[in-house]
Amino acid sequence: MHLDGADIRHSLNLLVQGMTNLRPEAQFDEPNLDGTASDYISFTCWEWPQGVGLYGLVQLWRRHRDPKLLAVLEGWYSDQLAKALPPLNINTTAPMLALSVLWAETRDPRWQPVLDDWANRLMRDAARTSEGGFQHDVSDKINEGELWDDTLFMAGLFLASYGQASGRSALVDEAIRQFLVHARYLSDPETGLWFHGWTFKGRHNFARARWARGNAWITACILDLFELADIPASVRLYLEGVLTAQVQALLPLQAASGAWRTLLDDASSYEEISATAGFAYGLLKAARQGIGDAAWAEAGWRGIAAVMRNIDAHGTLQNVSYGTRMGHDLQFYRDIPLQPTGYGQALAILSLVEAEGQFGEKEVLA
Repeated sequence: MHLDGADIRHSLNLLVQGMTNLRPEAQFDEPNLDGTASDYISFTCWEWPQGVGLYGLVQLWRRHRDPKLLAVLEGWYSDQLAKALPPLNINTTAPMLALSVLWAETRDPRWQPVLDDWANRLMRDAARTSEGGFQHDVSDKINEGELWDDTLFMAGLFLASYGQASGRSALVDEAIRQFLVHARYLSDPETGLWFHGWTFKGRHNFARARWARGNAWITACILDLFELADIPASVRLYLEGVLTAQVQALLPLQAASGAWRTLLDDASSYEEISATAGFAYGLLKAARQGIGDAAWAEAGWRGIAAVMRNIDAHGTLQNVSYGTRMGHDLQFYRDIPLQPTGYGQALAILSLVEAEGQFGEKEVLA
């Protein structure tokens, strides 16, 4: 398909509409540990899909400075803070990332006490595994001794972002520690791809699933870490090496459509578009940062085309796998249902914001 700047901007507008119009889906009833109802779909709840969604919105706002979008963001946080926030865990930390980016830009005094309190409690109270990794506890389950690749996006980036913006270097140091611990146990030295999880109880990688969206969190968040905080050169070089090994494995696994499959190295699993958006975002950004070469950019543009083909007339990104728990066999991942979500919308927004910024006046055939 031919892409032009107008197509990308139109798709971004549609995606914002699609995200803010998301509503609860009754078939996904997963009550929290305290017995309260959960909501991983609609835009109006404080959870991790909405948190990733807000990060997409705030990055779009940073590019265009649209006052209507700023009003959406500030209104969302004002409404949530008027209610009691949910208990702290890795996933409920996710909305703090966008708030930290927003505060870094506006210095609105409403937000800093909230950010300080959450950062302090995360550092002090979050459960830890051996070697100090954040245990991936979520609203409806304690995952004792477990590291998940999702954690770096949901909590690590917040500490890096807010630590940098507030001058609290200990938070940035903690974010770096989390990236290093997770890379030690989740990066597969055989392939360069990442496993979904690791448990210190039995010391194994569960199904050894090279799960697409988990890998996409890593592709995206390593690069965002570099932009959100000042990272020591030695750590940056190490993480660039980890990223390069991952991308070298990813490129030959891209399907003819431009998408990647939900199990990256399993041709029987379905093509999954939220991960495709995350990879496209990371590949284009890496090329812009001078980490990747023309092959990375080409694969990123093919991914962008796949993302845009999956945005429907209402702005909803289709072929997004629902939130994925830790699987103990590979069939578990093949069977995850498809469901539009805030994180799908956000990963698409992030990818198109990056694409728009690189586009200029050129046309791209993807």
